[in-house]
Amino acid sequence: MDSLPGARNGASLLPPIIQGGMGIGVSDWRLARAVSRAGQLGVVSGTALNTVLVRRLQQGDPGGTMRHALTHCPLRVAAAKILERHYIPGGKAADQPYRLPPLFTLTPSKELIELTIVANFVEVFLAKEGHRGVVGINLLEKVQLPTLPSLFGAMLAGVDCVLMGAGIPRAIPGVLDGFAAWQPVTLDVLVAEALPGEKYSCRFDPADFLEKPTQPLVRPAFLAIVGSSTLATSLARKASGRVDGFVVEGISAGGHNAPPRGGVTLNQRGEPIYGPRDQADLAAVRALDRPFWVAGSCAFPGKLRQARDSGAAGVQIGTAFAFCEESGLDGEVKRAVIAQSTQGTTALLTDARASPTGMPFKVVDLAGTVARDAVYAKRERVCDLGYLRTPYRRADGSVGFRCPAEPVADYEKKGGAAADTNGRKCLCNGLLAAIGHGQVVDRSETEPAIVTAGSDVAEIARFLRPGQSSYRAADVLNFVIEAFRGFSPQLAP
Repeated sequence: MDSLPGARNGASLLPPIIQGGMGIGVSDWRLARAVSRAGQLGVVSGTALNTVLVRRLQQGDPGGTMRHALTHCPLRVAAAKILERHYIPGGKAADQPYRLPPLFTLTPSKELIELTIVANFVEVFLAKEGHRGVVGINLLEKVQLPTLPSLFGAMLAGVDCVLMGAGIPRAIPGVLDGFAAWQPVTLDVLVAEALPGEKYSCRFDPADFLEKPTQPLVRPAFLAIVGSSTLATSLARKASGRVDGFVVEGISAGGHNAPPRGGVTLNQRGEPIYGPRDQADLAAVRALDRPFWVAGSCAFPGKLRQARDSGAAGVQIGTAFAFCEESGLDGEVKRAVIAQSTQGTTALLTDARASPTGMPFKVVDLAGTVARDAVYAKRERVCDLGYLRTPYRRADGSVGFRCPAEPVADYEKKGGAAADTNGRKCLCNGLLAAIGHGQVVDRSETEPAIVTAGSDVAEIARFLRPGQSSYRAADVLNFVIEAFRGFSPQLAP
């Protein structure tokens, strides 16, 4: 990689290509390891990893990778308990529902915290095992309650970089500093309808879960995912610790998008209309003197050169990796989306209503998924995972939780407006179904999937070799860098 230097962040050399941390389990340890072994920054998704781990174990842990990683976890007693409680030799019956972990609150049980620590350790450990490349973890600012144990578990496994967006992650650099010093940390939690002066927070003390090691934990680099130079500037100046760099996402990037600046106006398809104000000012980001990577439809020849010419350290690529062989997406989902791309029939909607967060969310129109009105209407509303619930203040001062994708009557009882539930989709269950971990609704059906992607999903067939119907992460990297003269990485076979 000497021919194309990355960005220096503390002890880590961050490469020019970042693989996006997508969905729930889409950017899993296999994908991150493949990209990292190829000399780039492989990234695991940290969202809902506690649920992902227990569902893998309940499916019988084919290949034994989860059990292997659990034997290396420093929380040995907790790892053993997790294995005893959730592992089903040979896998559960197809009509048997998954056992659910508890839902997060401001004061989660020790069992749930340990499960979250262990799950994040497992994912990062497996992504890093067997090579010397760098590995990151992606978390969502919107999903606040699991953040502290997730970061601690990832750091126990030696994660090299933390990336976070979908909000303003101002407190995270200070949390990383605290963990590196083995100090207790707190994270303020946004609570709807809180009274002036009221503060709510989560606290985490590493000493409550593990004795202090002989050496401090290594503080990973922190990259904030932003959609504007204004947010980048604010984080650079006001974050609780050093922001080591930025990923600047354009509106064509997949998953959650920032809403349009100046208010939301919809087109005839119900999509938010973006304008010139929504294009990030890269010159202003460059002026912050922090390395940055550009994201959004960057998996094309010449894009890496264009990003470097703008002053960026490189690019982040998501969608192209999401549908490669190593990603965690269900095989049938990959085949269907690749077939659409090959046939020129891909349809993608930036849905202003789908996500319970209220942020626009890009959804692939795929048969059998909740993108289809008939499937969405048939699905019974349920909130049994709760990662995107909003904490709110009850009249007595206690904290409750509500989600506009839960049953409408339940949402209204908690003070929510029925109009806010229109079109909302359960991303928690839908994204788990997209990786083959859909909950069993009854003995004949499972939760329907939801598939998200970036605007360039229609063109992923360009990665296919002649006569092939699938492609690998190495094919994406070769395709992206072939136009960058003098840059010839050693890709894994």
